[in-house]
Amino acid sequence: MRCQLSSRLIHRLAQMRSESAFMNSLPKPQTQPQTSSFPRSWLMPDWPGINGVHALCTSRDGGVSQEPWGSMNLGDHVGDEPEHVQRNRELLGNVISAQTPGACSAFLRQVHGVDVLALDASNVKEAAGAAFDACVTRDAGVVCTIMVADCLPVLLAHQSGLVVGAAHAGWRGLAGMPPGRNTLEGPLPGGVLESLFQSFCHEVRAAFAQGAIDGEDAGAIAARTQAWLGPCIGPESFEVGAEVREIFLAHDAQAIQYFQPVAGAEGRKYLANLPQLARRRLQALGVTQIYGNDGSRKWCTVSNESQFFSHRRDAGRLGSSGRLAACVWRSDAV
Repeated sequence: MRCQLSSRLIHRLAQMRSESAFMNSLPKPQTQPQTSSFPRSWLMPDWPGINGVHALCTSRDGGVSQEPWGSMNLGDHVGDEPEHVQRNRELLGNVISAQTPGACSAFLRQVHGVDVLALDASNVKEAAGAAFDACVTRDAGVVCTIMVADCLPVLLAHQSGLVVGAAHAGWRGLAGMPPGRNTLEGPLPGGVLESLFQSFCHEVRAAFAQGAIDGEDAGAIAARTQAWLGPCIGPESFEVGAEVREIFLAHDAQAIQYFQPVAGAEGRKYLANLPQLARRRLQALGVTQIYGNDGSRKWCTVSNESQFFSHRRDAGRLGSSGRLAACVWRSDAV
């Protein structure tokens, strides 16, 4: 067992050296300034600042977990020591509280579906572990948190600063094909981003119920909404079957441009561009202010082992993988 572990560590170090040389040649996604409690490798959305809105995405750095969850694993369902996960969540909470004292997070259980939970101060503590792939809130100090390890985290913020939301967008959620749905039925009319945006619009209208934009239509709300896409499995690594491609094309024939045939497996296997598929879905909703992941390699969870967890890369090789968290919340400063 010791020899096997040693071999894994040597392999990991070699990969990290190779990856480090590559990453040094690339521009980095915008990150938070270095502080004593905030690792430089954590990401801060590069969207235009909105008064009272805060957001971040963790990396592997800054926690206490041991390999293969080293070190900032936030998932309590991947085999990591529960006390390590709890401590990591506390460390993340400390960073959030430093910006918004008293802020509270709910770590939901992502199930690759399309359901959205409206969070508020009355239910956020009890929501922990609830099965939802998206959440939205208009309450200050309530943190919308999504965990990922290859799937795409998507954060939304209204330019008023009064409503924020987050989604876990793997291919199933994005396409509206949750586990258990019969392939013969085809995808749902909308996926997780459509579901989130519908709930987001409801919350925006409620936030302005006494204001000037009461009853504003979805198009007007979309025009004032910013989206940020976090790290996910990149288009050089995300191999899917022809059936996945057909599910996306059933909703949007133009999505074909984001599936490239795998050499030697034409017609059977494709490389899918998850962030571009998500961008297209958001644009169809009228959201055009989209920032973050553009499908380039610097955002790929599989390719950047020292910075990101990846289920597809690590689960078979190391037995498990940790989880990153993307968070968005608002304060009272609006």
